[in-house]
Amino acid sequence: MWYFVAPEVVFGPDALSHLAELRAKSAFIVTDKKIVDLGLIERVKEQLALADTSVGCVFDDVEPDPSLQTVYRGVSLINQHAPDLIVAVGGGSVMDAAKAMRVQYERPDILIEEINPFITDFGLGTKCRLVCVSTTSGTGSEATFAVVLTDTEDQRKLSLINRQMVPDIAIVDPQMARAMPPQLTADTGMDALTHAIEGYSCTWNNDFSDGLCIRAMQLVFEYLGRAVNDVDDMEAREKLHNAACIAGIGFINSLSAMAHAAGHSLGAVFHVPHGRAVGLLLPYTIEFVGEAANDRWAEILYAIKRADPQGKTPATALAHAIRELARELNQPLSIKETGVASDTFDEAMEKLIDNLMADGSLIVSARIPDAAESERFFRYAYDGRTIDF
Repeated sequence: MWYFVAPEVVFGPDALSHLAELRAKSAFIVTDKKIVDLGLIERVKEQLALADTSVGCVFDDVEPDPSLQTVYRGVSLINQHAPDLIVAVGGGSVMDAAKAMRVQYERPDILIEEINPFITDFGLGTKCRLVCVSTTSGTGSEATFAVVLTDTEDQRKLSLINRQMVPDIAIVDPQMARAMPPQLTADTGMDALTHAIEGYSCTWNNDFSDGLCIRAMQLVFEYLGRAVNDVDDMEAREKLHNAACIAGIGFINSLSAMAHAAGHSLGAVFHVPHGRAVGLLLPYTIEFVGEAANDRWAEILYAIKRADPQGKTPATALAHAIRELARELNQPLSIKETGVASDTFDEAMEKLIDNLMADGSLIVSARIPDAAESERFFRYAYDGRTIDF
């Protein structure tokens, strides 16, 4: 038995106006300072005001790769204001932080770091609803029941998952993502692509997720380059914004795999942005998994119109197609190209391996590395060498 879980999704131009249709007494907004500076919070407030919903507080201290400490500070403020609506406005970091805050607010007896898939009695929704308004086109966090936080003391990322954490409403309005600069568009777009490919190729792939993942891949390959090269291309922006949410719903109901496990490790140790990290490592993991998922790689190649591998294996051909896209976007193709010095990389190897091996995303990889293979994998990815083992 398995479950398919998704929030109510409101999408398309002017989707933000759905906030004016909600009925709530008091809202608590979770965001970051960049979103405030862009004026997007004022737009959210305007819509809430139309519903006679007061805004008790705007918590704008969420940082990239949000920490446990930040989440607990946010919860302290939420407890003071006692809202019946939490509105997260931002990218994956903001939305993940808001999801964790919501759990702690409604269930103070459960520590955030103890969240796991086996808790069946969260009972969320008795104190408040959670609305996630995405401003980036990549994480799909507005539609997922996963949370990634950073434990700064232990220098590792926590991947927390429970299907009851899914937001009540996801608002996918392309106008809210219009201010994304090219680099952020590229990073988050590669994140969406990684979600879709891993959701389709992991060992928990299923009939309900497959179609969503395939469609998200097609949209990313078709529109990501356009969105990066022309920030005013609103057709590309809308399609990419939809793709991120579609990929989020797809992969969360099958799960991500080794590229995310390795990307979490790289990001925690060297602070490489999440989308850049997983996108960089995706072709290496496809090569590593290789023939263990041959049928899936071949189906993806057909879906993205790369069906003729010209003598290459499906894994090699797909890895090549992804690197071509990354090169078009000026994304790094190796860990070395992210600016990590070789001596620093060597010193961190044990931590990189430990983080990878402990990451829950690795469980559903079609091929799972041991410690020796993990080290070899990271060294190949550092140098930019094709995985051949």
